[in-house]
Amino acid sequence: MLSSMIDGVPVPGGARVQDSRNPADLADVVGQVALADADTVTAAARSAHAAQRAWADVPAPVRGQVIANIGALVEANAEALARLVTREIGKPLAESRGEVQEIVDTCRFFLGEGRRLYGQTVPSEMPDKQLFTFREPVGTAMIITAGNFPVAVPSWYLVPALLCGNTVVWKPAAYAAAGADALYQLFVRGGLPAGVLNLVQADGPETFAGLSAALDAGLVHKVGFTGSTEVGRAIGELCGRHLQSPCLELGGKNPMVVTEDADLDLAVEGALFAGFGTAGQRCTSLGTVLVHESVHGEFLRRFAAATAAAAIGDPTREVLYGPLLDERFATSYEKYLGWIEGGHRVLGATGRITPDNPRAGFVGDPSTGLFYHPVIVDGVRPGDALFDNETFGPIVGVTAYRSLDEAIDLANAPGYGLSSAIYTTDPAKAFAFRRGIGAGMVSVNNSTSGAEAHLPFGGNGRSGNGSRQSGMWVLDQFTRWQALNWDYSGRLQKAQLEVAVLPADLDFRL
Repeated sequence: MLSSMIDGVPVPGGARVQDSRNPADLADVVGQVALADADTVTAAARSAHAAQRAWADVPAPVRGQVIANIGALVEANAEALARLVTREIGKPLAESRGEVQEIVDTCRFFLGEGRRLYGQTVPSEMPDKQLFTFREPVGTAMIITAGNFPVAVPSWYLVPALLCGNTVVWKPAAYAAAGADALYQLFVRGGLPAGVLNLVQADGPETFAGLSAALDAGLVHKVGFTGSTEVGRAIGELCGRHLQSPCLELGGKNPMVVTEDADLDLAVEGALFAGFGTAGQRCTSLGTVLVHESVHGEFLRRFAAATAAAAIGDPTREVLYGPLLDERFATSYEKYLGWIEGGHRVLGATGRITPDNPRAGFVGDPSTGLFYHPVIVDGVRPGDALFDNETFGPIVGVTAYRSLDEAIDLANAPGYGLSSAIYTTDPAKAFAFRRGIGAGMVSVNNSTSGAEAHLPFGGNGRSGNGSRQSGMWVLDQFTRWQALNWDYSGRLQKAQLEVAVLPADLDFRL
């Protein structure tokens, strides 16, 4: 039985127990998780709060060595962790291995930050006085993550938060509970003292209630959330009442522009991976392809052919994608399929892959899991639900445009702002797109998906509140700047009132 962990000790859950099932083989129960109640969530925050000062007093280079230990442990257990991720959420094994590698990369980057949490010395306007700035940990962070990247995305929060001297309560997705427990075990064995990292296995309502109580009690000083825009708004409102700014990484309706001069085969390859990799269940998954009218028909033909030829099925084999993450996502995805309208042109089959609705070349037995056809829908436009909203699943919209300005307007229209891409051989078009797009991330001749551990990750608008993860930029989420002025003149010097002024003749002219 999987349970919450507080101070390194398992905590019994409430009466509710939830199965974590393999979505590629629903008969395979990966684990059972005892779901915590709101009081347990608050108790985890209280434990982390109590441990925070002592953890912050550990020298930052020593905390960096703990992060290095965690990275080494993850690397040593990489294959086992990757296979667990694939079994629990159905991600192709190659992608799971890449996800685990991202944890290692993140640890390697932040090992060095333990010796680079730089402040500054700043010259004073007065004699015998010195000014300094310091980075200080925020305090205790509550981190709430989704399950589509069950180990990599949590590491984007946990590693820098811990490195900076914060303590953490981590609430993973219940349908990815086994992977979360495994990652937690690797982290604590890297040298984290009891209470520095606590794990709570809980559902959304209980988590929200427990977080609200913890904020009221002054136990949580930063919230990090990766998930839906709807829940992100609620968390933002809750934190705002406590004058806190959360780190919100939300959904996306990520556009890809294909210009008239683009390499179409390269664009198709990018669209296939971005649109259907991980079964379209990434926050950076491709939402709509905006294709210049002169190449619209040819692009669509090639994209449909590549999609029809793609291997789909058993995620332990070489496939583009496997099942949807969980039954509740399958239910949501079927709702999105209902957004297809009469004026849209659908290429290929839709719905669940079954003996009565087969897919040619399916890898494995589709009847065992939550496998769905990849869908291309041409002719989507602003005002269509399929164009305006995130669709978490293997469905990609396509529409034609006439000018680059129109393409940029269409790309910005849904109001998300996470990732974007343009395929072009014209640098002027690439830079014009970069200037006009509202997304936090832009790719040129690359897909909308793919983040590196040392580049800022994050979005704007419906995709987030402008916070950024990864690289040195995430330090601003988990530290506060503190200013120090030290006057050793032996008297009170008043800033702005006693500043020395050297005489100048400003009326002088040649």
